[in-house]
Amino acid sequence: MGIPGTEIHGMGIPGRSLPSLGGSGRTSGGGRNAAGRIRPASGMTGAPGRPDGPDRARSQPVPVRRPPTLPLIQVLRALAALMVVVSHAQFDAAGYAARAGLAFAPAAFLPWNAGVDVFFVISGFIIVHAAGPLHGRPGARRVFLAHRVARVVPLYWLATTAYLVLAWLRPGLINAAGEGLAPGFVAASYLFWPAARPDGFVQPLYSLGWTLNYEMAFYALFALVLPLARRRAVAALLGLLAGLVLVHALAEGLPTPLAFWTHPIVLEFGGGAALGLARSEGVRLPAAACLVLAGLGLALLSGAGEAGGLPRVLAWGGPAILLVAAAALGQDPAAPPGGPGPLLRLAVVVGNASYALYLVHPFTVRGVRVAVEAAGLAPGVPVLVGLMLALSCAGALGVHRLVERPLTRAVRAALDPPAPGAARAPAARSGN
Repeated sequence: MGIPGTEIHGMGIPGRSLPSLGGSGRTSGGGRNAAGRIRPASGMTGAPGRPDGPDRARSQPVPVRRPPTLPLIQVLRALAALMVVVSHAQFDAAGYAARAGLAFAPAAFLPWNAGVDVFFVISGFIIVHAAGPLHGRPGARRVFLAHRVARVVPLYWLATTAYLVLAWLRPGLINAAGEGLAPGFVAASYLFWPAARPDGFVQPLYSLGWTLNYEMAFYALFALVLPLARRRAVAALLGLLAGLVLVHALAEGLPTPLAFWTHPIVLEFGGGAALGLARSEGVRLPAAACLVLAGLGLALLSGAGEAGGLPRVLAWGGPAILLVAAAALGQDPAAPPGGPGPLLRLAVVVGNASYALYLVHPFTVRGVRVAVEAAGLAPGVPVLVGLMLALSCAGALGVHRLVERPLTRAVRAALDPPAPGAARAPAARSGN
């Protein structure tokens, strides 16, 4: 039995192996580890919290405000999502090159699958950053969970349904010929409940959803501590995460869901939460320090590679924390006279759509490869990878604007209707 892997289900993308979830950690054929492999998750944005204090009357309604965007966090979300896309694009391009008799050496200067670790740290940071006004307020848990469900569930269910339809109609297109579609497994996939596939990997039908299984568990833990003031809430959250990892280390034979949720990778959410608290407490670093942190984070990621000896939470999670700290703890600069430059604006736009990019890009990457081969075209491998990246971003931007945002607004309105006469704050354009 294993923890989920760094592959698109049926589109096998190899990634960094994780320790066993209570199994022996034996390797199986084709380089697969029985513990499974891990791959990226959704990005988020958030809002700054306000200081806790006695002047914040707990009898007031929970404020629901649109959180301001942190541009550098959005840039980092874009980077993390693109790392995942590069990993998958190179995998499909390698298959194309082999069939066409072309030489292809995948770029390996970064461990592309580490994009998921950056996402997890961002998630921890943003949830603490955005939920400041909710701590200790009436109805805070309901509001928080309603917004999380509205943000995460609709697009994931659409992607899972699209994959399910392809698995039924064109299994060969996504290498799903041997896929188990038992009703219980399919239901678990929709409900974010960790369940083992027939091959022993613990991941849902649309395997990218393993990251969302962790996200939803993290949201549940955070909801538990929301009645506390922010400092105490973050301290309690870190204690809960550490306790889960301790259970994983000491207990044997845990049920599959518990073995999954107690994996040390959950500490990456804790690292992000600590950064969120630091920012809310006014911690700011000079620009030079942020540059050093960012450079060190990238250097450590590059040095760790895909198959280092350190546990993933150290090899990839540690550098991810440095990168998020560099993006989150800098001084708040004044807006430049002409506004942000075009590259920054583009990166922020891609960051806003990073959740759509994460969930939708596998269909685009595979579709581009199949279309190119079916048309008898023979582009060079770098051209093919570039086309996959460009079309994945373009498709994600369209899905974000035309599908994701309207669905999020509709579901949020259904789950968290405004009080009579109250004005509803607009949903954030970005973020989970």
